[in-house]
Amino acid sequence: MKERLELAEIPREKKISKKDFLERYVKPQKPVVIEQLIEDWPAYTKWNLEYIREVAGDKTVPLFDGTKTISSKYKFNEPHLHMKMSEYIDLIKKGPTSYRIFLYHLLREVPELQKDFSFPKIGLRILKQIPMLFFGGENSKVFMHYDIDYANILHFHFHGRKRCILFPPSETKYLYKVPHALITREDIDFMDPDFDQFPALRKAKGMVTELGHGETLYMPEGYWHQMTYLTAGFSMSLRAAPRNIENLSKAMYNLFFMRHFDNAMRRWKGQKWIDYKNKQAVKKTNSKNETF
Repeated sequence: MKERLELAEIPREKKISKKDFLERYVKPQKPVVIEQLIEDWPAYTKWNLEYIREVAGDKTVPLFDGTKTISSKYKFNEPHLHMKMSEYIDLIKKGPTSYRIFLYHLLREVPELQKDFSFPKIGLRILKQIPMLFFGGENSKVFMHYDIDYANILHFHFHGRKRCILFPPSETKYLYKVPHALITREDIDFMDPDFDQFPALRKAKGMVTELGHGETLYMPEGYWHQMTYLTAGFSMSLRAAPRNIENLSKAMYNLFFMRHFDNAMRRWKGQKWIDYKNKQAVKKTNSKNETF
């Protein structure tokens, strides 16, 4: 039998009270899928690709190509190209594509969409200024990463299906994290990893689920996550600031130093800086895990 990563199913709750959500998942920092959290939102019945085309088709959106590796040509989270939303929806409806929309504040661009949802009263102090939308075509992927601000995240999926793989921060030592970055080595396929090249992954213990329309994934602070669009679709994330003081300090470091330092090194060293970081990811991870 082919060797696979150790991935347990993320727990699911059909519905959950504020008290139970805080006690079972937020306080112990454990992920969960809530299947029926947003059924009272207008978005639950309205939001699909055709509706987005109708209200936002003329907007120019940033696109990221999932087949392109991190390059010194681009700054931290700089898009690879831009396209009209209507053209992008046509593209992802035609079939598989590597292009996706990442961290786009479409709700600011199209205020009408703000009427379609409300902020869940579930015990998190949600940052109401920055709801973000994410779009992808069939087979498009997001690199395994954790979020720069160490936020608690509610991730609502719409239209189609999406696979989500998560690892808690405790597993970082096995994941080949790239220094001065928020990602693991880009050449790791977390559904079919090369254990000869990345042997420490054998020790990593993660979780997996598939999200359908209207389902909500709670991701705790600093959790690694990798998303694959199994069909064309889109999601929205709401964020709450980290409750843990240590994580808050890490977020401040990332926001005000790390990303600027990395951009400066890309300008100075170019591709040599990227190559150096990738080599260090393997060297440091394997040195901490000498016995596999």
